[in-house]
Amino acid sequence: MDKEEKCKYRGVNKGGAERMIESSVSNKKTKRENLETTSKIPELEQKIRPSKLEEIIGRKTEKETLKMMIDSARKRNEVIDHILFYGPPGLGKTTFAMAIANEIGSSIKITSGPAVERQGDLAAIVTGLKANDVLFIDEIHRLSKVVEEILYPAMEDRVLDIIMGKGPSAKTIRLTLEPFTLIGATTQIGRISSPLRDRFGLIQRLDFFSQSDLVSILERASKLWEIEVEKEALKMLANCSRGTARVGLRLLRRTRDYADKEKSDVVTEEIVKRTMELLGVDLQGLEEIDRVILRTILNNFAGGPIGLSTLAASISEDEVTLADVHEPYLMKCGYIKRTSRGRVLTTKGLKYIESIDG
Repeated sequence: MDKEEKCKYRGVNKGGAERMIESSVSNKKTKRENLETTSKIPELEQKIRPSKLEEIIGRKTEKETLKMMIDSARKRNEVIDHILFYGPPGLGKTTFAMAIANEIGSSIKITSGPAVERQGDLAAIVTGLKANDVLFIDEIHRLSKVVEEILYPAMEDRVLDIIMGKGPSAKTIRLTLEPFTLIGATTQIGRISSPLRDRFGLIQRLDFFSQSDLVSILERASKLWEIEVEKEALKMLANCSRGTARVGLRLLRRTRDYADKEKSDVVTEEIVKRTMELLGVDLQGLEEIDRVILRTILNNFAGGPIGLSTLAASISEDEVTLADVHEPYLMKCGYIKRTSRGRVLTTKGLKYIESIDG
């Protein structure tokens, strides 16, 4: 290869290398822009969740009780007692846990009952906690008995007893833990054993939100999401929210989508009505599955009584979902009631079915 050809070859290589570098820089820039864009989405969603107790809408009694506990513990320079929240899903149990951690100025570690399968899993979590940290366990009723038992001394005495080895050579090692606060959340408090339940310093029930509280929650969310919503539209959305903030926020997002489809800058009462019709949600918040439950009790079982397992099998639904998600709201509306013999359709429930079926 002569000198001229070598120069040409080097020039080609140099140009190719430059293009590769430019392409690499461009790819990195695109990835960085994508990461920045995607990071804004969770950040915007996180703003919806209140970070302090005073930002939580409603829940006056609960906030006063927690504020009293926090102020008292701070005055004594101690950690606050362990807390258990229970109630239907979507009512703010996780929000309260994160707000408490922010109020006391500590870190929070979040896990769930099904995720902690072995003693070692729990040991790894609690030994990593620093003084005054908060450990939040969602669905705490799903902790296994073995894991639950090593939690007892951790909650009471701040120690962790771990058994090393098996048989005659097995040894027990006791680890001292930093003072921490355990916050548990459950939808089924009856499934938590008495020894664990009694170790909580506060057991707080969270009930459904009132309509006025839901309107305030939706109004706050619409401002953060930059959605212009009419007052009457907010009231209609609150009525359809089943007394649950999570449901209300989900419906608000769907009405925003419908408004975008209709190229409307404002979410009106008519847009909310059309969106609810599309989703199969009536003005009382009942969905199609709720109406199927009521019709099944009336038409297949003459209004009841009917057992939970039989009802679940009749509508091809899981028993836990039926008992935890659908029944509480139907009972709150007064459409069904639980008796010792099973579920029974009420007079109010019968009138509702007659009104929609004619």
